[in-house]
Amino acid sequence: MRESGRLAIRIVIVALLAVAAISGGEPAQARDQKIKAVATTGMIADTVRSVAGERAEVVALMGPGVDPHLYRQTRSDVITLARADIVFYNGLYLEAQLEKLLLELARTKPVVAVAERVPLEKRLAHDLYKNKFDPHVWMDPALWAIVVETIRDELTARDPAGRADYADNAARLLAELARLADYAKTVLASVPETQRVLITAHDAFRYFGRAYGYQVLGIQGISTESEAGLKEIEALVGQIVERRIGAIFVETSVSDRNVKALIEGAAARGRAVRIGGELFSDSMGNEGTYEGTYIGMIDHNATVIARALGGVAPVKGLNGKLGAGT
Repeated sequence: MRESGRLAIRIVIVALLAVAAISGGEPAQARDQKIKAVATTGMIADTVRSVAGERAEVVALMGPGVDPHLYRQTRSDVITLARADIVFYNGLYLEAQLEKLLLELARTKPVVAVAERVPLEKRLAHDLYKNKFDPHVWMDPALWAIVVETIRDELTARDPAGRADYADNAARLLAELARLADYAKTVLASVPETQRVLITAHDAFRYFGRAYGYQVLGIQGISTESEAGLKEIEALVGQIVERRIGAIFVETSVSDRNVKALIEGAAARGRAVRIGGELFSDSMGNEGTYEGTYIGMIDHNATVIARALGGVAPVKGLNGKLGAGT
């Protein structure tokens, strides 16, 4: 973006935040309205909806297939954020391009980095940035439970009258997460130990791998801003051939170019490897589908991975709702 364009965006941001500071100070309930909550990613938005129930209107900035590492705000996003009563984002440098705006917005209203509530000892180090952490905490339902509790507490602080509703809704969701984690553990453990290697387009599954005992190899690094070089691709081809890996995976929010290069490289060395399925990494499925929910997203990933790598998993997953293409 040219400097003049950046300046124009900054002017719009400052003007809208000034409006927010004037009109946003009164709680939504004092105006007899639902809380206006904005979330950056679909995973966060779905969780806020589950906890808030009918007490909030929730808007997600990023839809299916959108890469949060590269996402830049639009003018309509700035307006949406300025009008919000509370904003939830992942943090841990996931929304790198939005960070400056979100920190500025935090001067006028609650802006909550939900993943940064995960204790330091439970985080994984970032592969590119010193003293930063892997932001993909939603890949482990046990860590996402911390996010559920954070959202519950933040909504309660904003709307104390809804305390009982938020507590009940969060308790139901936490029970679903525990059931999901148990299911994923069972089906993923059915894969032969020698085949528990997960190769994907980028390194978004390390929390998933730690939770379920899988080695995770991403073609790109944790951030999709990193580029996979020829040396890295050749090293992965070597792993595929040596370990006789039969399936690798594409992601809905990342180009499959490098995955196809791996398949071609393995074929040139006499090893046939197929695409085991499409996984949801940085975004969920289409709105209105089961995979367009957090539970459905993780259910889909666990089921597809287990079946593709030689394990035993039901065709329709945990809740019998997975799409026909799974």
